[in-house]
Amino acid sequence: MSQFSSKRLCSQIIIPFRLFIRHSMTLRTTERKHETIYALSSGHGKCGVAVVRISGVNAIDALKKMTTISNIEPRKAILKKILDPETKEVIDKGLCLWFPGPKSFTGEDCVEFHVHGGSAILASLMTALSKLHFYQALPGEFTRRAFYNNKLDLVEIEGLADLIEAETEQQRKQALLQANGHLSKLYKDWRKNLINIISNLEAYIDFNEEDNIEDNVLEICNSSIKSLIKEIEQHLSDNRKGEILRNGIKTVIIGKPNVGKSTILNYLVQRNAAIVSPTAGTTRDIIELRINISGYPVILADTAGFTKSPKDPVESEGILRAKAYAENVDLIILVIDACEYLQSGMTYPDYMKEYVNNMNLNEILTDEYRKRCIVVANKIDLLNEKNKEIIKRENVVATSFVTEEGLLDITKTMINYCKELCCNTFNEDPVISQNRYRNHLSRCLKNLQNYIKIISIKNYDMVIAVEEIRIAMRELGMITGHVYNDEILNNIFKNFCIAFIIQGFLSYLVAPLLNYEVNRCCKLLECIK
Repeated sequence: MSQFSSKRLCSQIIIPFRLFIRHSMTLRTTERKHETIYALSSGHGKCGVAVVRISGVNAIDALKKMTTISNIEPRKAILKKILDPETKEVIDKGLCLWFPGPKSFTGEDCVEFHVHGGSAILASLMTALSKLHFYQALPGEFTRRAFYNNKLDLVEIEGLADLIEAETEQQRKQALLQANGHLSKLYKDWRKNLINIISNLEAYIDFNEEDNIEDNVLEICNSSIKSLIKEIEQHLSDNRKGEILRNGIKTVIIGKPNVGKSTILNYLVQRNAAIVSPTAGTTRDIIELRINISGYPVILADTAGFTKSPKDPVESEGILRAKAYAENVDLIILVIDACEYLQSGMTYPDYMKEYVNNMNLNEILTDEYRKRCIVVANKIDLLNEKNKEIIKRENVVATSFVTEEGLLDITKTMINYCKELCCNTFNEDPVISQNRYRNHLSRCLKNLQNYIKIISIKNYDMVIAVEEIRIAMRELGMITGHVYNDEILNNIFKNFCIAFIIQGFLSYLVAPLLNYEVNRCCKLLECIK
């Protein structure tokens, strides 16, 4: 046995627990695996059409026992009466579809009933399906089965969830790319590359003394690792653009009291969301609203005016909250009084330095944050034309809510900042959309860098070095779900169809009740949600 083979055997004795954990995390949950499940797959509440999905080995029984379809053709919609399997009473008339596995969403045999979306109809249909000994689907169980049957990986599933939750056009585009496997392909290619590298290095460990191993295999593997390190570093250095787009651009409006912060908020949200008053200090607490600016999601917050001499404890608390909020935002809209600036007689840089200092915001408005700060010089209607030109020469957005001058410039400037802060969905470059991916990628990168450090040491242990690559490969597998644990899966799948599951369960309970009771329960469900 070669020296490397002995070291490899020793390594397998030293780290059996780690190997055991790795193996245990790849085991698939078998609970309910052979059960046929059903649930409402469309939106809850009264609607024109509702979709009920059945998935499992006995899904075909729903068509055989609840319809009069004699010749069932896959993926062809047929309009038929849907019957109670025992009483043969007509429940509704709707479209029936048959999707034999594996060419279905879950990878199993699937049936769909497209029926009218009345609560009483759905209650009767759910009760009828339970008579076939089918089981109510757990939250996210259809998607979980799609994952187990290799129809979707975790990144695609999370992209699908983001697509459902998308509120703006840019969010939709990013989520669609991810749901279609755009990001998954990148991570799978990296993982496949590491698998090939590990295979070559293990062959080098076991057979390096024999003639059938290429002389430069080690150099090729090391070069591939270094190239992959550069790719991951570049992928991580994206300023969190994908995450900002997914979560929304957190934006705060700050400034001294009575400079027009609430007026700007009302203009951007196109309604009177905040109270506007000539009295300074009207806004005491944070007012946070979500808006759509040219397809970009913006979380906009109005805050209390910053002053060194608050009138009372309430205003003081409002200032503390505003400062704490401003410390964790993506974009700052800093509002100044144009008249006050000109009357100061100071240069613009000196005035802004003193303005920020007086508000005690030096820690927030650092040089880095100034790159993400829009300065709005408000109340220019009180200036003559000469002074207006002086204001406009500075790097500010000059506005007046009396004459409506410069208001469109606020929106245009915000759009430009949104484009800079968020990823470009047009070039279709894969971007990190969740912190979970970033954490695994950072650990993967660290392990690959550890490998490079180990091989730079004289008389290094190749077995230990390869273990670093193996751990890095595992981190990539955790992203896509090639390696997983139940805690991660439960956290991802629990966000799917929770409201639908609750309604389906309630529908099952109230099926024997009268129509008015069904409606009352559905209204109660709406209140709960």
